[in-house]
Amino acid sequence: MEKLQVNGVGIEVQRLPGSMSRPLAPIIFLHEGLGSVAMWRDWPAQVCAETGRAGIVYSRRGYGQSDSIPDVRGSGRLGLDYMHREALQDLPALLDGLGIASPVLLGHSDGATIALLYASRFPVTACIVMAPHVIVEDLSVQSIEEARQAYGSGNLRERLERYHADVDCAFWQWNDIWLSPAFRDFDIRAECRRIEAPVLAIQGEQDPYGTLRQIDEIAPLGPFETEVLPQCGHSPHRDQPERTRHRIAGFLAALP
Repeated sequence: MEKLQVNGVGIEVQRLPGSMSRPLAPIIFLHEGLGSVAMWRDWPAQVCAETGRAGIVYSRRGYGQSDSIPDVRGSGRLGLDYMHREALQDLPALLDGLGIASPVLLGHSDGATIALLYASRFPVTACIVMAPHVIVEDLSVQSIEEARQAYGSGNLRERLERYHADVDCAFWQWNDIWLSPAFRDFDIRAECRRIEAPVLAIQGEQDPYGTLRQIDEIAPLGPFETEVLPQCGHSPHRDQPERTRHRIAGFLAALP
């Protein structure tokens, strides 16, 4: 594990080796709204081993062991465009610092949305998204309200503490924005329809954070595949890890 300076912020980064003799575009793993490097556990390493590609796993600012955000519920509160800023400013700076061009992006939830936004503006080899958010649905808001209750009066805060140096920053930077009335207008379908790279979208049938509209509405310009997983919730890599991994490996193996 290492910490890189990206736009003046210390970002936690984990590098995973590839096994192919010929160079292949590395996989960049983009975590969910409450995720971090540690919360992926060993699944990224398994994906890299199966695909032969190197990988980069990192924690966005305020998550994991990356630098925190001072006064995250006040002067440091994120804007409604926080995923656009991550995709169009911070992620390009990270990749530039790592010397990576045209990567494979593999994102989950908020990370999947960031992957789609990046792919709409910058070259990528492929974009793989698990449970992305392209619009805000009532179902999403209801589940995020339940998460706020679980954080305040349940055991969610305790469960998250082991994964984040500043757990309150990690939780509130995500939860406050998603429950902001103004965020209900969030919609990236127009950006998705500019993506020319191959896209694979995966979602669980029992996802409590979004309906299948979230993947149906992506509709990119380039090749597009979807996978709907039965008996799967919001996290395909945790609920159906082997099936999800095999599907991703097959998709990448079929690329030109």
